[in-house]
Amino acid sequence: MFERIQYLDEFILYWIHDRGSNELFDIIMPWFRNPYFWAPVYLFLLTWMWLNHKKKGLIWCLFLVAVFACCDFTAASLIKPWVHRLRPCHNPHLAFNLRNLVHCGSGFSFPSAHAANHFGISFFILFTWLRHQPLAKFLVVFWACLVVYAQLYVVVHYPSDVVAGALIGIVYSSLLAEWYLRRFGDIDMQKLPASNS
Repeated sequence: MFERIQYLDEFILYWIHDRGSNELFDIIMPWFRNPYFWAPVYLFLLTWMWLNHKKKGLIWCLFLVAVFACCDFTAASLIKPWVHRLRPCHNPHLAFNLRNLVHCGSGFSFPSAHAANHFGISFFILFTWLRHQPLAKFLVVFWACLVVYAQLYVVVHYPSDVVAGALIGIVYSSLLAEWYLRRFGDIDMQKLPASNS
């Protein structure tokens, strides 16, 4: 079973680099997978939520941070040291045939903490805030998929790494979103608290 997963992982990576690579992606994909690139978006989201929804918004921000913390700790500190899967860019057989566009890093590969974190964030937003906004739901999921595709494009993860990470993110976001919704209700984009002025 594991041999089949490894074969499929390598086949997909080869396909991405044979059919899906181009000069534009070579430039933008390393940026898309960099968490610092998205830091202004995170900061804006947390600030906007706090300022516009007051106490409820602040609690929402704390839950979002909790989702991130749970996803990151589970993927990076619990599972990765136990599985000990080398990154594809550290695999001599693959590294010889695939281009490394970023520093490979010294950590292990399975699961992808990037995928866990970004799917956790995007699905918590989807479950608690954008449930009735079809276009917005598509955009946040597309954003998470873009980030994890970038991880594959720069050869720091296998496809099964990002799938497992995405599942971790969805599970934690579902659990914490259910807790938040039961206790505080969802965030309605159409109903902002009235100004005191």
